[in-house]
Amino acid sequence: MGDEIRVLVVEDDENVRFGVEQAVALAGFPVSAYGSAKEALAELGPGAPLVIVSDVRMPGIDGLQLLDKVMAIDAQIPVVLISGHADISTAVGAMQVGAYDFIEKPFSSDHIAGRVARAVEKRRLTLEVQGLRAALQNWQGIEALVLGKSPAMAEVRKKILRLAGTSVSVLITGETGTGKELIARSLHDFGGRRDNHFVALNCGGLPEQVFESELFGHEAGAFTGAIKKRIGKIEWASGGTLFLDEIETMPVALQIKMLRVLQERTLERLGANESIAVDCRVIAASKADLAELAADGRFRADLLYRLNVAQIELPPLRERREDVPLLFEHFVLAAARRFGQPAPVVSASQVSELMTHKWPGNVRELQNVADRFVLGLTGDSLLAEGGRAAANGGTLAEQLAYFERMLIEDMLRRHGGNVADTSDALGMPKKTLYHKLRQLKIAARDAQGEEMDT
Repeated sequence: MGDEIRVLVVEDDENVRFGVEQAVALAGFPVSAYGSAKEALAELGPGAPLVIVSDVRMPGIDGLQLLDKVMAIDAQIPVVLISGHADISTAVGAMQVGAYDFIEKPFSSDHIAGRVARAVEKRRLTLEVQGLRAALQNWQGIEALVLGKSPAMAEVRKKILRLAGTSVSVLITGETGTGKELIARSLHDFGGRRDNHFVALNCGGLPEQVFESELFGHEAGAFTGAIKKRIGKIEWASGGTLFLDEIETMPVALQIKMLRVLQERTLERLGANESIAVDCRVIAASKADLAELAADGRFRADLLYRLNVAQIELPPLRERREDVPLLFEHFVLAAARRFGQPAPVVSASQVSELMTHKWPGNVRELQNVADRFVLGLTGDSLLAEGGRAAANGGTLAEQLAYFERMLIEDMLRRHGGNVADTSDALGMPKKTLYHKLRQLKIAARDAQGEEMDT
């Protein structure tokens, strides 16, 4: 943090200036001190990684005039005003027009160092958000649609581009809320079928008695209530893409008919005798393990083989936490446009919540939190339940222990529980990692694959 943001101290009194400069430097922040506002102004520019600490009363350009000039250059640069007792009302008024904080003289070194640390953190977060927003605006193509800096999402994007130009059937797997329809849509949009229909059908959202008609269509009089002919989803998707979400819920009788469509590329509407040729790419999605369902006789294995020519697996959000800030900012900007609201900036404690929450609802849950944040419905805590207590206002030791546990558990998961591989990835000696595992009571495996008693 201290390497990123520099503190400018502006104070005409040499002794006070030296004292503030020393306190800030001892707190670990780069600092430059000036005897006049005119000298400090030369350092300013939009997006500058700076925090300003300025006296109110100075000859020439005083602290309030400096504040006005800073606000005109970059209103997000924190300005901390130093004021004598007689200037408190002036300083309070200055906070109402944009000053970040004010400190009354006399003050201790620890007091001003603490206030400056908060201002530095505020500036760091602001610049990070600005960087994320700039990245979101500059990204194009697949990166602008399928967001994420994690290796897992980079691999997903590569698979999409590799498969988009083909007509091969694709099975997308992942937990609820991971964005399976977005991936299906991307396969359609980046392929040769993009100018034709993309037809999405949630198999779990249809009563079984209307499922067949919805999928295959029907002729007039095919059943009671069938007043006129209806084109089904498969036929409507001909030339384009048919996306079958929650394919695991498709009734077995319809699985047989769907298999025939995939094999013969023809279908018959309900109540019809003639076959209709169809040419649609089929993309299916499932949150369940279809191979396991097939082994239990709850899903047709032959249909699985037809659907699973290629597979794209979406990782849950808890396994790609590095993507959370970028995704959250994307959803905040989208919500701000949708609701006609300004896009707010998260605080340090809110970032901590985002990074430590387990996200059982995955990306869909994150979007919901972003919507509530933009609408001002979250308060200081972004999450209704606040995540774990350690992530929200716990002691420093509790928060560090929580982050440490999360990091070790995530890395163990990525390496199949193998301690040797995990210690290499963390850059931590195995002896130290073993100690941490015993301390945190985390189960793991040794290099031979045997589970250890930790």
